[in-house]
Amino acid sequence: MAILEARNIGKTYGGVVALKDAGIHVEAGSVHALLGENGAGKSTLIKIMSGAVTPDRGRLLLNGQEVRFRDTGEAARQGVAIVSQELNLFPDLDVLANLYPVTGPRRGPFVDRAAMTEAAEPVLEQLGLKVSLRTRLGDLSLAQRQLVEIARALLTRPRVLILDEPTSALEQASADRLLNVVRVLREHEVGVVFVSHILEEVMALSDVITVLRNGQVVMEARERGTLSMQEVVTAMLGDRPAQEKGRTPLAASPVQAGDAEAAVRPAEGADRTAGTGGADGPVGRAGRAADGALRIVDAGAQGVLADVSLTVRPGEILGLAGLAGSGHQATLELVAGLRRVETGEVRLPSGRPVPRGLRRSIAAGVAVVSGDRRRFGLMLDKPIWENIAQVRAVALGRDGAFLRRTALRERARDHGERMSLRCASVDQRTGLLSGGNQQKVVLAKWLDANPSVLLLDDPTRGVDVGAKAEMHALIRSATEAGTVTLLCSTDVEELASLCDRVAVFYRGKVAATLAGDDLNQHRILEIMNTGQD
Repeated sequence: MAILEARNIGKTYGGVVALKDAGIHVEAGSVHALLGENGAGKSTLIKIMSGAVTPDRGRLLLNGQEVRFRDTGEAARQGVAIVSQELNLFPDLDVLANLYPVTGPRRGPFVDRAAMTEAAEPVLEQLGLKVSLRTRLGDLSLAQRQLVEIARALLTRPRVLILDEPTSALEQASADRLLNVVRVLREHEVGVVFVSHILEEVMALSDVITVLRNGQVVMEARERGTLSMQEVVTAMLGDRPAQEKGRTPLAASPVQAGDAEAAVRPAEGADRTAGTGGADGPVGRAGRAADGALRIVDAGAQGVLADVSLTVRPGEILGLAGLAGSGHQATLELVAGLRRVETGEVRLPSGRPVPRGLRRSIAAGVAVVSGDRRRFGLMLDKPIWENIAQVRAVALGRDGAFLRRTALRERARDHGERMSLRCASVDQRTGLLSGGNQQKVVLAKWLDANPSVLLLDDPTRGVDVGAKAEMHALIRSATEAGTVTLLCSTDVEELASLCDRVAVFYRGKVAATLAGDDLNQHRILEIMNTGQD
């Protein structure tokens, strides 16, 4: 008998049907993969199973008895824990407080931090998270915060553990360690629901697979050993025409070349050369120096980077790869103005040094697309059109002092159509979109500003194969239109398939730059872990 079962679940948001008669059953000691394209209904279904969302119809059964969780706290108390893709943590509290957000062991009227520490340390060690429990959570990296969220769920000793894209922010060693933890949980008869866009992980770890498409189950609890990866992809994507397939067997994109090119053109009336760069002078693609390249020359930052030199020309995508803390992320931060260049220099396509601070860098033509959309990318309580207007119209003031809502909404609709954004309208609250569609909104707001440098920090984190291919097509077209593009990604396959070259970092230095036949996943992973070219 299933520990947890969802039957005939239905959920509608406004006029958008998220789920229609969907369901899944979770067995003890089994890893059940729940797959589907972006917007297929996966996130809604697992939120219902974990008490975060109330279904419009259908039944939820725990150990054969019908239940209706009031919230995630009640679900956790009854043995159903979730690790959400959108981290639900408190950045101003320390790690220990985040591990016990509601209640922890007590000694009389006081919280027993010693007992909390004793219980937490072996869990953190198992996950490979080596930080002080007194560290402020906001000071941790995204990958470290992801592990804190996972540790918090494990400390509840769940009977059912729902993992929503748990490895999307993790470097390979941490991801492997987490997958081993999942295998141990399976041996202890825990039922695991595993949602992931990394199909290699799914095929290696899961026992059964359920696939959703357009809010309905199209493949129900099939044994993983009876399925090929291509069959899973076909179930997820449906009968799309062959000409819509992307560059890799697992990619599929309905974005046509003309649409993608249009998506990165400046809006009608936009000035490609104008900008208010202050002391940095005019920005835009026409205001370039010589060959318009981004140049990083002997750049260093104490403790994280030493003598890094890279040149990226317009029309080129340079990947930055490495294990956590190896320097690739710090390099992106140098170009964004988020980290001080202590030695050497970084010069933008205009020929001017990168300014200090993110605001000045944006004014100088730099765009920063973050995969951590909840923390850096979006105003989730605002409509889609307001989010898309934030950079060009609001931050840069390129639409004048008086903003016209009608024009901004129309431009947002154009972006939405070109990006195949799945929404009821551009007036829909952004927080109601699925994760991948939210990420398209992040990309749209930066492309709307027509940047000369596009910095991508794990831009497709938590995005399924179809939405990922759509975003890849848009990124390629933006680059081909003359943008200088740098891509940091925890997805090695993404680096190998999307980039023209990949600079692999090891202990603060560029260990190798790969291109052509040398540019493949195996070589990237080998150099990331050994530093040997």
